[in-house]
Amino acid sequence: MAGGASTAVLDDLETRPGRQNFTSSVVRNTFIALSLLFLAALLLAPLAAVLTVAFEKGVEAYFRSFADPDTGAAIRLTLITAAIVVPLNTLFGIAAAWAIAKFEFKGKSFFITLIDLPLAVSPVISGLVYVLLFGLQGWFGHYLLDRDISIIFALPGIILATMFVTFPYVARELIPLMQQLGNDEEEAAITLGAGGWMTFFRVTLPKIRWGLLYGIILCNARAMGEFGAVSVVSGHIRGLTNTMPLHIEILYNEYNFVGAFAVASLLMLLAVLTLIVKTFLERHAGIKRH
Repeated sequence: MAGGASTAVLDDLETRPGRQNFTSSVVRNTFIALSLLFLAALLLAPLAAVLTVAFEKGVEAYFRSFADPDTGAAIRLTLITAAIVVPLNTLFGIAAAWAIAKFEFKGKSFFITLIDLPLAVSPVISGLVYVLLFGLQGWFGHYLLDRDISIIFALPGIILATMFVTFPYVARELIPLMQQLGNDEEEAAITLGAGGWMTFFRVTLPKIRWGLLYGIILCNARAMGEFGAVSVVSGHIRGLTNTMPLHIEILYNEYNFVGAFAVASLLMLLAVLTLIVKTFLERHAGIKRH
């Protein structure tokens, strides 16, 4: 009996790895299938619908949509806004990350909380804050009116609102990276006689360049696609203060579905390019780390 029991136990031990491998394979494939179904329902299907409607009346009608002066103005305004906002937020992100990672000072935790604030506050609220400050009935409204300075319903308001909702992205990418890298190499460079700027450009910047580029890409993607905050401060003036997301809404409300989805497809293309660059940087940075 004892010999038979021992044989049964040994047989069970021999077959158990096979059972475990089968179970893990089933679980893995189930989760992969669920993830793919989720992506297909919430991402791929809407993207396919956008392209279908955009080319519904043919390729000529698709490209004719971009010949509309208001569409061209919306595209230019979006690119101008991103071209101004991204470099400014990049400078802020580098300075904030450098200060937080390399120095100790009072209020450091509060400073980090302020950087995260736009991620927690609704973009619409962010836009209303600038209306309260610079609108006609705002705190500085009469001062600006007397000097014929336009911020709300003009390009400066759009830039300010976009800057507010996008400034955490570069900083949040660089802060943990700089903290992880430490100060040893910078201190060694300073000991050898390097100045502050030389230390930054020769030692710090090469180490953080992939994280910096990653943050810039995220900031740019959000800047071009921002809707809520820009909608509040823009005034929806066609050909003047409508960015691409706002122009898409107007075209859709006018039942110009081909024009609306054509512009939406352009935004989608920019997003896809952003993801491609992001993936490339992640892989390249991973190779560098290894």
